[in-house]
Amino acid sequence: MNAIPPQILARLFDREPVARLALIDDAGVPEVMPIVFARVGTRLFSPIDGKPKKRGRLARLRHIERCPQVGLVIDHYAFDWQSLWWLRISAQATIAVGQHPDWDAAVAALQLKYPQYRTTPLFEGEATLICFDPLNVRWWAAAGTDPSLLESPPDLRD
Repeated sequence: MNAIPPQILARLFDREPVARLALIDDAGVPEVMPIVFARVGTRLFSPIDGKPKKRGRLARLRHIERCPQVGLVIDHYAFDWQSLWWLRISAQATIAVGQHPDWDAAVAALQLKYPQYRTTPLFEGEATLICFDPLNVRWWAAAGTDPSLLESPPDLRD
């Protein structure tokens, strides 16, 4: 499999709205959930935002503290299966509360990428970001082995 050039990977991270976060829960069982994210340099950031949640400390934060090796999946589905593709990212996750060297840039990137943060609070309670440092990126595209195939604009009506 060909490596993805950094500029293509950056454009995909900037364009795609949702990733699936995979982590291991307290019982050792895989748990997967959709997250929003934004890129700063090679890192990805996801906020603990003001969308409705159960009260109290979120389990995902506890799971990351216990086992910071996580997976992220970003994918594109189309009715034309030649347009299918996915990225699978192995990452080291850390939790930043109120500060991080990239904090201001991450907040700005999230607010730019998601206009919903004009009406939904970017943070719920204590300002918290999950930071993902990608360790390995694997990918697949139904149309072949050229990474530029991943840059086709998504259209579920294909």
